Amino acid sequence: MKLRTRLFLSISALVTVALLGLLLGLVSVLQMATLQQRLVQDTTHTLSLGLQLRQNLGEQLNLMLDLDTDPNNLVTLQNQFQHLLNQGLEQGGERTGFSKASSNYQAFLQAYRDSPVPARSMGVEQPLGAAFNQVRNDLIDSHKQALEHITRSEEQSRDHALLVGGVLGLMGLTVLVLGFITAHNIARRFGQPIEALAKAADQVGQGNFDVTLPVTQATELNQLTRRFGLMADALRKHQATNIDELLAGQQRLQAVLDSIDDGLLIIDRQGRLEHLNPVAQRQLGWDPSRLGVSLAEALQRPELEQQLRQVLRGGSLDRPPDDLSLEVDEESRLLTYSLTPVSHPEGPILGAVMVLHDVTEQRAFERVRSEFVLRASHELRTPVTGMHMAFGLLRERVSFPPEARETDLLETIGEEMQRLTQLINDLLNFSRYQSGLQKLELQPCNLGELFERAQARFAEQATTKQVELVAELEPPLPRIQADIAQLDRVLDNLLHNAIRHTGSGGRIRLHARRHAERVIISVEDSGEGIAYGQQGRIFEPFVQVGRKKGGAGLGLALCKEIVQLHGGRMGVFSRPGQGTQFYMALPV
Repeated sequence: MKLRTRLFLSISALVTVALLGLLLGLVSVLQMATLQQRLVQDTTHTLSLGLQLRQNLGEQLNLMLDLDTDPNNLVTLQNQFQHLLNQGLEQGGERTGFSKASSNYQAFLQAYRDSPVPARSMGVEQPLGAAFNQVRNDLIDSHKQALEHITRSEEQSRDHALLVGGVLGLMGLTVLVLGFITAHNIARRFGQPIEALAKAADQVGQGNFDVTLPVTQATELNQLTRRFGLMADALRKHQATNIDELLAGQQRLQAVLDSIDDGLLIIDRQGRLEHLNPVAQRQLGWDPSRLGVSLAEALQRPELEQQLRQVLRGGSLDRPPDDLSLEVDEESRLLTYSLTPVSHPEGPILGAVMVLHDVTEQRAFERVRSEFVLRASHELRTPVTGMHMAFGLLRERVSFPPEARETDLLETIGEEMQRLTQLINDLLNFSRYQSGLQKLELQPCNLGELFERAQARFAEQATTKQVELVAELEPPLPRIQADIAQLDRVLDNLLHNAIRHTGSGGRIRLHARRHAERVIISVEDSGEGIAYGQQGRIFEPFVQVGRKKGGAGLGLALCKEIVQLHGGRMGVFSRPGQGTQFYMALPV
């Protein structure tokens, strides 16, 4: 039987019994009210007739005792008395006591007719007086009977009311018992399966799909149980499939991580190590026992704690971190590293990844190269300076016509010697920056004045090439502590490259704005742009990109060294055919 049918029948039975009890009580009350009303009416009429009969009997007695009375009046009273008696007989007969009074009244009338002098025959022992007293006593008895009838009726009504109340109470108790039994059956038959299904749902929610499902007589609950079982079975199969896929994906990810040439450390949200690939184990000389240890403690680098905390908050490092210097198996190693947050697609950060790259040989080569360049530049500077001075004296001593071939040759030699001198100076400056020998002379720097000087230095070149050179500053801009001469040198290099790579009719913009605790200075041009594949090497020394090449490729490398020495960072954003933007972020 369906659950709806069971509930409908149970509730309908309870409602039916309750309505029957209420209907019985209502009918009983109405019946009692009707009977009581009829009793009151009959008793009132009986008492009224008794009173009228007694009054009429008294008036008859007065007329009988009066010798001068009119017989017609007496006859009228007698007829009225008989009429009232007839009404009483019609109403109740023996019950009202009027039947006995009627027979005794006839005897009273006969005694009156037999008495020659009624006034003398009213003695108690005389026939007329005895008959009168008998009729009067009968009327008084009828009054008493009416009052007794009221009393008996009240007792009967009370007994009937008690009976009806008992029946209603019994029916109420029956409804209560039936309701309790019905509720108990409903709770037992339907509540227990529902609780069992709830427990099974909790087990499924906890990942346990091997659940025991209840069986009940309700069709709906059986359907629900069957569908719940199908759902649990489908979830069990889906979980098995997902576990297999997860294991396969984890194995693929493990293979990818282990095949990377660089060291890889996976860190959780608390800053503890979760995974080390084999390359990282070889680079650091660690074994898997380091897992679960904080990164700063494992590397014994306290500054890593602050860097990692910043990355786990979703930020990025302000500048490339210093190399890690380690002693592994009595061998010195230098490792560069980067920290990158790992984010969930919905936003929260799950951890971080640290990538290690062994640059021991690269740093040794750079150190040798820097020393070689520094020494070679010093060694070359002296003879080049002497040659330049000698060439200057030679030009003062010899004189050729302006149109002569020798004049062009002398100009070419002077220009090439000037380029050679500039190259040697760039090499020396670059070597000093890389070796840390270059010191900054910091002082308050006004960016507006910095831009004005740069515009003035390149106004003639921009006008000659028909390039618009503008400066834009977004206030408020704070003063920064910087080496003004070095920043002039950076802007000169960037503007020189921008003018060289911007065609006629192009536009170059100097722009400055504040972003948090940094000032962003950018040089934007509308030139040919830089391919994405070349942007990663553009700040390396001796690297030139683009079709218009010239110089030794040290300009941008020097700019980057100067900006980093100021505690800032430098970058580029460009798309081929859409211009280039070089920017530097300097701390306030």
